[in-house]
Formats: sequence, structure tokens, C-alpha cells
Amino acid sequence: MNGRHCWWERGIIYQVYPRSFADSDGDGVGDLAGVIGKLDYLAWLGVDAVWLSPIYPSPMADFGYDISCYTDVDPLFGTLEDFDRLVEEAHRRGIRVILDYVPNHTSDLHPWFVESRSSRENPKRDWYIWADPKPDGSPPNNWLSSFGGSAWEFDGKTGQYYHHAYLKEQPDLNWRNPEVREAMLGVLRFWLERGVDGFRVDALRRLVKDERLRDDPPNPDYREGQNPYDALIPLYSSDRPETHEMVRMMREVLDGYGERLLIGELYLPIESLIAYYGSGVDLPFNFHLIFTPWRADAVYSLVKEYEAALPPGAWPNWVLGNHDRPRVASRVGEGQARLAAMLLLTLRGTPTLYYGDEIGMHDVPIPPGRIQDPFGKSFPQLGRDPARTPMQWDDSENAGFTAGEPWLPLAEDYEEVNVARQRKDPRSLLNLYRRLIALRRSEGALSTGDYSSLGIDGDLLYYAREHEGRRLLVVLNLGSDVQSTPARGRIVLSTGLDREGEEVSGRLTLAGGEGVILRSSG
Repeated sequence: MNGRHCWWERGIIYQVYPRSFADSDGDGVGDLAGVIGKLDYLAWLGVDAVWLSPIYPSPMADFGYDISCYTDVDPLFGTLEDFDRLVEEAHRRGIRVILDYVPNHTSDLHPWFVESRSSRENPKRDWYIWADPKPDGSPPNNWLSSFGGSAWEFDGKTGQYYHHAYLKEQPDLNWRNPEVREAMLGVLRFWLERGVDGFRVDALRRLVKDERLRDDPPNPDYREGQNPYDALIPLYSSDRPETHEMVRMMREVLDGYGERLLIGELYLPIESLIAYYGSGVDLPFNFHLIFTPWRADAVYSLVKEYEAALPPGAWPNWVLGNHDRPRVASRVGEGQARLAAMLLLTLRGTPTLYYGDEIGMHDVPIPPGRIQDPFGKSFPQLGRDPARTPMQWDDSENAGFTAGEPWLPLAEDYEEVNVARQRKDPRSLLNLYRRLIALRRSEGALSTGDYSSLGIDGDLLYYAREHEGRRLLVVLNLGSDVQSTPARGRIVLSTGLDREGEEVSGRLTLAGGEGVILRSSG
């Protein structure tokens, strides 16, 4: 890197799920004008980029991940003019804008697919993945949909099956077709011309499938009660070698517009994940913290393995929550949520925050009659709605999110857990996030410095960050009991406020769930 770091290496990304962030027109669904109205909040918090989940025209079978037009904004969220204003206003505040890019599949109502399914002879037939039935009329192979059942849907009119990795309303594009590649790379150019600073590529590992349509092998570790998709190892339906060639094409497009960020959504083992650095993904999203047990030994082992696996020059990244997984406060508990914030914002690499985690929002139980998530309707225990509920801005009706009926129920505790209340409380989780972000921004050791693992001691996890001779020691108690360890230095930030400025001259004692950052003196 020659001592120079890109903006996204120094920065912090904040994910906005637009449906749930802020509603400006009272229809109960968040929109772009709502996001614009909250940019001052994001600037106050100190984040460097806002990543928007899909805002494109869509029938909303999967809430925007089923796209019917890639080069417009769904009226539910506003207009292209609203988007342009969002980019302008964000840039004015020093905030970059990252868009979701969904290249694997379209809506079944996209004009491309309407043409493709109209006849076997249609010029766009090969824009999607079509295959003949087996002799008995069954699907071409055993590939599974992430949303349950076969990944093949029979089209009676043309007598073939089409492939869909997700809902049947989300047919997969055929990226082996050069016309598809050029059309989808044109989508990137369209948004780059409008000032977008980067893309998060949805379902990247699914982009190319086995040309011979071979069956996926059974998963010997699968157990009854798990997600049915995990019954097979997606050897032929996912993470194919040709995917990297497609990534290189995306990279080439982005490189024509200066310093633009390419993020890959990649739920993969570490050894497969890091391969995407080589093809041009700046941040192959590292979701492993979401699935790692909240124990010092497990987190220590994960960080050690990940850091050791990174190729030379590759920049790490960490994610603790997103729109598809249970919220961090629900996974680790309220008492440890402060510690999770300190971990995320002091590890080496770019952190991504999920809206609401900074105030400790938790998963909200959704009554059966209010379930919106199509996956949740099929598998209620695995539904994603609980982590997508409206942002809790204040203690007014509907938490200040909307003047109408919110599209999902609000948390019962929103009158206590909200932005307005926590902004006034110096001890709040929100202000802890803000102080951590400010310290990260001011300290090269935390933003771009080296990482040194110092090991574990019982429930204590500790590591050092160092830059140009300045060394910070991070000590986190992931347990519930009091722990102590040898340490020397001055505490510059703690998960509370009581200890900041305290000199530690031999032994550091931490309560359960407590963490500190020390300016090390030995």
C-alpha cells in the first residue's frame, strides 16, 4: 500500500435497510427522503459511508432483491432525483454512498425474463438458465433453493425448467452469456455515472453455475431441524472458479471511475473467502464473527486464523450484523453488546455497522399475521423480519419512524431504547459507539495500524494495535465474572465512563462484559 490507505480502509460503513430506516411520507415504509433527513445523524455518529439495501423497482417478492429494472428507483422509495439528491447531500457531509448490486438474479417480471420465457427461440432465452426435465419429468438436478425446495421451476408453456437460487420469482441470470455480462456491467456504469462510490455485490458466490449441471453432493454433517438448504454441499451450484473472471470484469469497470469500492457478499469458509481478493473484491465480507461462539477462545482463534490467511496487501473487514441475521444484542445479550462494539471498532480492518445496532436494538418477535419475509413464511424459526424492524428514533408514536402504520411491528422497548434518549446520555451505547468511532478516526493505531494478538486469559481477550510508535492495548472480558490480567498504561476509553484516564500500573481488573483501551506503557 506504500503507506497510503484507501478511504474504505480508513473508514466505517453503515448499512441502511431503506424500508426500515426513516419514512418521510407516512406510508409506513422508509424511503430515500427519509435517509436524506437522517444524514446529519450519520455525520454526527462519524461513519464514512452508507450502504443502501436495494432501492430499485421491484414487485417486492423478496423486498427489493427481485429487481424488475436496474436503472431506476422504486416509487416506494422515491425517484432518481431523490437518489441524486441523496448522493449530493451525503457527499457534502463527507459520507460516501454504496449501492446493493444484485447480479445473480432478476424478478420474474423483469422484461428480460418475460422475453426469455416467451419461447425457446426468443433471443433472450439464453439470458437465464433453462434445462430440460429428466425423462421422468423431474428437475434437471438436485440443486436446492435457499428459500426451500428445489431450485428449479417448471414452465409449462415451453416445457423446460428455469433455475432460481432463491424464490421462483427470482430467476437466475446466465452470466456465461456475454450479452448478459455486458448488460449487467452497464448497470454498474449507470450508477457510477451518478456518483456512487461503490457496490456491495449480492449473492456473489452464486453468480456462475456448473455448466454440466452436476448434482450437489449430500452434506454428511446435516442434521434434522437445520436449514433444509444445508442438506447438500453446494459444490456445483455455488462458488465456481469462473466467478472470479466475472469479478475481474466488474473490477475493470470500477477502476475506470477512480477509487471505487467493491464488496462481495460471500458466506464462505475463510480459505474460499480470501480467494476473492485476488480477482478484485476489495472487501470479501467476513461474516464469521456472526457465527462464532461468543467466547474469548473462539473469537481469538477466528481472528488468528483470518489474519494468517489474508494474502499480502489484502485489507481485512469485520461484520457483526446485517439484514439477514439475528441482531448482535440478541445473540450476545445486552450486557455484552457494549463489548461487541469495542471489538468491532478496534480489530484491524474495515467495520460495517448495521442500522440500530448502535443503540442496542434487538430482534423483535413478529406475530404470524405480520410476517413479511417470504423465507420466514416458510420457516418461521429462520425468518429475517425480527432483525429488520423500524429504526427507533425517539419515544413518540411509532418511534419517530413514520406517521403511518409501520410495515413491521416496533420493539416494545422503543420508548427507552431510541436515538434521542441515548444521545442525551453520555453513558449510552450510542455514545460509546460515537466515542469509539472518534478514537478510531484520531488514532492511526486503530484505523490502519498493525495488529498483534496477545492471546487469551480465561474470559479475557487482548490484543495490541500499533502505528508509528504509538501502541494501544485492547482488553475485553467476554465472560460474566470479574477477571484480571497484568497490564500497564493509561485507559483512554472504556465501555463505561468511570475509568477513562485511569493509570494501570501492574494489574488490570475488569468486570464481566467490560472492555478497555489502554495507551500501553509496557
